[in-house]
Amino acid sequence: MPVSDLKFAQPARSNLLAPVLLAFLILGITLALVMRFTPHKTADLDILHTNVYSAHTVFKGESILVGHDRGQDDLYVLTTLRITDGLRLPLFLKDFTATLTTGDGEEITTSAVEKDDLPSVLSAFPALKPLASEPLLRETMINPGQSAEGMIILHFPISQEVWDHRRTAALNVDLYHQGLQSIMISRASEAVPNPATKVAN
Repeated sequence: MPVSDLKFAQPARSNLLAPVLLAFLILGITLALVMRFTPHKTADLDILHTNVYSAHTVFKGESILVGHDRGQDDLYVLTTLRITDGLRLPLFLKDFTATLTTGDGEEITTSAVEKDDLPSVLSAFPALKPLASEPLLRETMINPGQSAEGMIILHFPISQEVWDHRRTAALNVDLYHQGLQSIMISRASEAVPNPATKVAN
């Protein structure tokens, strides 16, 4: 048989265009449904009220020489925060921190006072007690569509003047599984009592 008479069977070429278009269509529908039914925000943060308490503690030195006393500034920010769950699953509060940017551009980061440390802080500074309210605690669970609110106490080793001339103060809420969210502590939310001076031996 001549070579020219040999014919090899050619596999039918599959048309890939239809499956590719179908895959893109399914992907587009899936993305549209995800965007439609997934909230854009994990949680809504609202600062309802802020009290600021400034204390200057003077530690008496052992020497009788003038000028050997040592001073320390403590500023406590008691801010009431409301967190509303915007997801269709519970939120779990992991931690609270804050970052203060001073007028000079220095950044000071602090962690909120722990639950077990609240009694000692309120005992050391009795003037804080009338400013304090029910705390918002770490490990709190917020159900979908629900809110939780409470006081968070932040301590900064600064004077009232540094606080008043700050650039920004941001409260950071760390959520299990959803990461970090922040909100500014505005001057409009503040009510500032008179500064106090405390003398320690």
